[in-house]
Amino acid sequence: MELLPQYQQDLSALSLLYIRSKTGTLVPLASLATITSTVGPLTVNHAGQLPSVTVSFDLKPGVSIGTAVTDVQRVARQTLPSSITTSFSGTAQAFQSSQSGLLLLLVLAVFVIYMVLGILYESFIHPLTILSALPFAGFGALLTLLIFRVDLSVYAFVGIIMLVGLVKKNGIMMIDFALEAQRAEGKSAHDAILQACSIRFRPIMMTTMAALMGTLPIALGVGQGSESRRPLGIAVVGGLAFSQFITLYVTPVIYTYLDEVQHWLGRRAVRRVVAGERPAPEAAPAD
Repeated sequence: MELLPQYQQDLSALSLLYIRSKTGTLVPLASLATITSTVGPLTVNHAGQLPSVTVSFDLKPGVSIGTAVTDVQRVARQTLPSSITTSFSGTAQAFQSSQSGLLLLLVLAVFVIYMVLGILYESFIHPLTILSALPFAGFGALLTLLIFRVDLSVYAFVGIIMLVGLVKKNGIMMIDFALEAQRAEGKSAHDAILQACSIRFRPIMMTTMAALMGTLPIALGVGQGSESRRPLGIAVVGGLAFSQFITLYVTPVIYTYLDEVQHWLGRRAVRRVVAGERPAPEAAPAD
């Protein structure tokens, strides 16, 4: 509601306003409220039909937006009462939206890879052996970011998603050769995976070194605008280097144990089928 312009300069004009009561009679506004003159804002901003105030902030040199958002949230929780709700807008809101979607994208990528590998090898066990190197790659990427004091930005998260494909390829080289040795030569899982590691070592190292040399300039920050892409290179280089040393020893062990689990499940399923097909004993005729 707004008064006519000729009444806006006179405070006594508010006494001309009447409010209808519950009984239907008109009551002057001055009898219900105390009218005083004070200083107020010219405009009141609203967000979602609620009064709102916008507080802007800038970033210091060398401070990422993720760190700034965390600090602003901490100060808001310590300062503002619980009756006030806060939310980000602009670049900070876009950063939060991207962070929430990247984790779901990573989980979806791993799930799709597992389904494709399961169809390829016709097994639910062997894809787990290949994907067992992913936690080590992720740990290496996060550790490298921590050592170089680089935040987990959107570019760094994209680098971790790239690691899923790069590290998975090394596992496929070993597992595919070991399965072929088991099926064609009749070797045990232990002998097959050892042979696969020794024969496929050079292709695995060539793939890893090619990926490392390709992302090393990005990690070093060479070129214009490389500061924003540097977390991607650091995550890829650190994750590949760490996982390469670990998975060459861990993957054969996991393959051997999971192969035993698969054979145990197969024998158990066969026993159930045999027990279900076994005919029931017939009753002997009475004398």
